Amino acid sequence: MPTPPPTGPLVTRGTIAAGLRELGVRTGDTLLAHTSLSSLGWVCGGPVAVVQGLLDALGPSGTLVVPTQTGDLSDPALWTSPPVPEEWWDTVRAATPPYDPLITPSRGVGVVPETVRTWPGALRSAHPQTSFAALGARAAEVVADHATDCRLGERSPLAVLERLGARVLLLGAGYEACTAFHLAEYRTDSPLVEVGRPGIVGWERVTEVSITSDRFGELGHDFERDRPVLRGTLGAAPARLFPLPDAVAYAERWLPLHRPRA
Repeated sequence: MPTPPPTGPLVTRGTIAAGLRELGVRTGDTLLAHTSLSSLGWVCGGPVAVVQGLLDALGPSGTLVVPTQTGDLSDPALWTSPPVPEEWWDTVRAATPPYDPLITPSRGVGVVPETVRTWPGALRSAHPQTSFAALGARAAEVVADHATDCRLGERSPLAVLERLGARVLLLGAGYEACTAFHLAEYRTDSPLVEVGRPGIVGWERVTEVSITSDRFGELGHDFERDRPVLRGTLGAAPARLFPLPDAVAYAERWLPLHRPRA
């Protein structure tokens, strides 16, 4: 039986850049992008074309930032997708290589962030579980001071992006993926949790703010209802563009009312 032809729409580097400009992305923007390649349609050039289109829209004075998280650098006792046998846990803790921003691959955030991570000139932040990678004029400023005991709070790239007036792009991704909302968790009553991870000198445990994307979809729905969000379609994917500081400020008010965790 012959293989059916790919379904469209056909998406190219040029249509990505044009679509982003039509949505409202401006030359010189600092953009935190959450993307889903599969939602776009048939992309000629795959993730490379997506990154090229993003960089074309931002221009040489712009900055592209993506999450390059490494959730697998965590305690195997908590793994569920898939779980590992309990008798393996001590070996996994001892044998997992520690985080290296140059070589540790991202996981669970899609192929576009991994493409950015390996792009010539890309810089990556230091947190071993919730790093960000950046390309462009302000890349070094964004990733420079990510504290290794602050996943997504005041000493993370999110706080820098807020100060810079960055914007968030959700390209085929929902509000569940919006990392900016996590910054608000650090400013509300959120519990602390002990986090295990491989370190340079062996297994280590640090105390962090507990973070969860639970109900972020509802938060995003209300944010979009109440605040200006630019919306469009790029290829087959829904696209949303909004100021990161607005999203954080809204979440700071919304979370204590609708998802208290104290």
